[in-house]
Amino acid sequence: MIGNVHPKKYLGQHFLIDENISKKIIDSVNFSKYDKVVEVGPGKGALTKYLLYLKEVLTLIEIDKESILFLENEFKNENLEIIDKDFLKFDITSTYPSLSEILIIGNFPYNISSQILFKAIDNYKSISCLVGMFQKEVAERIVSKHNTKKYGILSVKTQLLYDVKILFNVSPNVFFPKPKVDSAVISMTRKKNINLSCDINLLDKVIKLSFQQRRKKLKNSLKKLDIQENILEDSIFGLRPEQLSVEEFVKLTQKISDETI
Repeated sequence: MIGNVHPKKYLGQHFLIDENISKKIIDSVNFSKYDKVVEVGPGKGALTKYLLYLKEVLTLIEIDKESILFLENEFKNENLEIIDKDFLKFDITSTYPSLSEILIIGNFPYNISSQILFKAIDNYKSISCLVGMFQKEVAERIVSKHNTKKYGILSVKTQLLYDVKILFNVSPNVFFPKPKVDSAVISMTRKKNINLSCDINLLDKVIKLSFQQRRKKLKNSLKKLDIQENILEDSIFGLRPEQLSVEEFVKLTQKISDETI
């Protein structure tokens, strides 16, 4: 227990207890670029105490009642907004309809870190940047390029919309309780010129179907899309999904869409 807050396994909580790591995360961001800063899963405020000095109004989204009580007592600040809600169910676009430069930051719970990522992707028009703590293995999948084993759905969907990079790796020793895996802090910055030029829903389906059977060639894994035989003769359908770059997935979707209209 730290203070009056017990880390809860079912929430995937591992509290950050190293001030140097907290400062390093904060120092990696140029906060002046953003309309709104939202910290997800603040826990005991390892990042919050620094964020309060940097932004006029800081929004925290926290589902743990113990953490909320602690944060309310620890940070008596009129510029602090605490929302008692599951971030995955929080409607960002409706809550901040006029904002397009929102920063999401946090030491994310491991058990929902991938879902937080997909939440950002689904709201990319509002969320221009995400900086957060992930399991190192998940972080490596996010930044992986094609023709590598870790390249997959996370890699393609993220890199379609964001420039991604691992800022630094983090040891289990900086958390309480210590996780059994290494961690990494990643940065995702929305691309300046996003032109997917294809049906987004079809693109999403193509990516998912392709990697569900990643060892198969695309002509086999995409059978559910009822693609005409003459189209399947194109050489791209003879490839496996990890051989396609992010841009080639867009071109593949265009090709399928053009032939099914």
